[in-house]
Amino acid sequence: MSSNISLAERDRQAVWHPFTPQIESHNPIAFVRGSGACLYDEAENTYIDAIASWWVNLHGHTHPHIVSAIMKQVQTLEHAIFSGFTHEPAIRLAEMLLSKLAFTNKVFYSDDGSTAVEVALKMAFQYWHNLGEPRYKLIAFENAYHGDTFGGMSVGARNVFSRAFEQVLFDVITIPAPTRGNEATSLHKLTEILSREKIAALIVEPLVQGAAGMVMYEPQALDALFDLARKHEVILIADEVMTGFGRTGTWFASDQLEIKPDIVCLSKGITGGFLPLGATLCNTRVYEAYLTSDRYKTFFHGHSYTANPTACAAAVASFELLEQVETQQAIKRITAYQQKQTELLSKHPCVADARCCGTIAAFELRSRQETNYLHPLADEMLAFFTAEKIILRPLGNIVYVLPPYCISDTQLDQVYDAIKRFLELHQA
Repeated sequence: MSSNISLAERDRQAVWHPFTPQIESHNPIAFVRGSGACLYDEAENTYIDAIASWWVNLHGHTHPHIVSAIMKQVQTLEHAIFSGFTHEPAIRLAEMLLSKLAFTNKVFYSDDGSTAVEVALKMAFQYWHNLGEPRYKLIAFENAYHGDTFGGMSVGARNVFSRAFEQVLFDVITIPAPTRGNEATSLHKLTEILSREKIAALIVEPLVQGAAGMVMYEPQALDALFDLARKHEVILIADEVMTGFGRTGTWFASDQLEIKPDIVCLSKGITGGFLPLGATLCNTRVYEAYLTSDRYKTFFHGHSYTANPTACAAAVASFELLEQVETQQAIKRITAYQQKQTELLSKHPCVADARCCGTIAAFELRSRQETNYLHPLADEMLAFFTAEKIILRPLGNIVYVLPPYCISDTQLDQVYDAIKRFLELHQA
């Protein structure tokens, strides 16, 4: 390829990007390096990564501790088959995860968030099959998002993400998320369903529904649902792909619950944003359904890159960073900053709702049009913030800030100054 052709032009000719209308596709910004909370393009322009590169980057780009762990691992063992074999990075990571999610006792590895959810759904369905009393119905929250594989789409909202596939998705019963003022309705709907149906599993995004627009609710509300579902022996699945690893202010959103889930799905921040990796953890109740000499009851699921040693080594290094006092202090600092900004922006005439959970803040702009992913304000905001050299990817008319933990208050000031400037333009 000619060196005179920019990376953006080469990309336009060869690459198909996710969630991007192709007829309107513009030349993307090509990043050539990253450091801390920033990314740098071909012209050395600096962009603040205010959404942690799709919620995955915990400690900043090219963090030396994780870089060193990856380099050391690839010089020793880059990958190995995991069916019938094992290696230290996978074992060490499993031990670390189980130490924090102590109500679980086994870790099943996969490749990303969607596959972690897929594993959880299959685990739950086969649990009932192995017991000899099959249950085939699932309950999920309205407006949920659990990934783009077919199982993930099935338990997600029927919307723009899955419209083309509706006829081939399996049926799922939905209930409203127990948001503020909606707790009783959600609990009543679940009560009604459980009185007439044998349900295999209930799957939720605990405390924050991400792609729905950072919809938030209280742990006590989820506890009430979990308590009721458990009385009916329903398998409880917590999709912590986005909420895990400190995002909600605690190590995991499940830490804030009295009633713990049976299965937990993890990905995104698990490797600090360096490499793809998924993990599905389950408790003794679920695992014991597979402890049998009947080989037909084996969990026949796996991926070529299951428990990739390099990804596991990155995850171990990220975990070590999370355990540092400095990181936990940074999470508290960002949480306090986000809460303050949420309170301030909630008073702005252009803001319909402002909410915060841990390090996650979201602001819904007033609009005559219904809130949805394809809201025209999204493109307007995306263009504005990109021009301001800030990476924010709005969810329709909802802008959210979900930064890496290394971000400084000065950088957060820049992010919020840009948000306030956009609000003033929108108001005008």
